[in-house]
Order: sequence, then structure tokens, then C-alpha cells
Amino acid sequence: MCKHILNAQVSIRSPCCRKWFDCAECHAEQESHPLLQKTEMTFACKKCKKAFRKDAEEFEESDEYCPHCDNHFVLEAITPKPMLKVEGEDARVDSRMLKDDRIRGEEQRTIFDVKEAPNKLG
Repeated sequence: MCKHILNAQVSIRSPCCRKWFDCAECHAEQESHPLLQKTEMTFACKKCKKAFRKDAEEFEESDEYCPHCDNHFVLEAITPKPMLKVEGEDARVDSRMLKDDRIRGEEQRTIFDVKEAPNKLG
């Protein structure tokens, strides 16, 4: 699972060390040598788990799909963004984490206003 590209659809086989990585940044973190770049790339689809090769010099629009399962792997990369969030369920479903700021009124047990009664009597 790649922490740099959240929607990675394929793994790429590095031509220098022949190991599988999800992105070039994963290779840079785990290996001490720079990534060797070649025009022919070997991919492994994460959907059907099958490997295939693509030539970068002759890359066409039809080459954006896995030849085995037609999974579209050339996508706009979604990278993680720093943000503060409250961990919990949807507030519309489970509202236990919400604070109720309403002021509760005093309960009245009689039909007469007990607090104002002394002022009203003679």
C-alpha cells in the first residue's frame, strides 16, 4: 500500500534492483541507489494481480488500461493532504460526540407558578 499515491492501480517493477514498488518515492525511501529509468516498464495490476509490459516511447491512449482486466491505471494521482479531523462516525447517525449547548428549563409539576405565587398573593 503506497502512502504517497492513495489511488495507485499498479505496482511498478524497478529495472535496477528488480523489486516491486507502488511509486518512485517508495523506491527512494526503501533503496539506497537512484531509480534507473528505462523506456520499457513492467507493471502488475492490483485488480487482477497480473503482470504486463508497456513501452513508454509508443504509449497510446489504449495503453492506459490493463490488457487483462481493462482496469484504467493512468489516473490523476490522489496524494494525502494534511488535515485535522474528528475521528468518529457520521454525526447524523451517531451523535454521541456532539455537545448539546441548549439550556434545560426547570420542570414544573403544578399548573401554578410556585416561584411567582408569593408575589401574587395579597
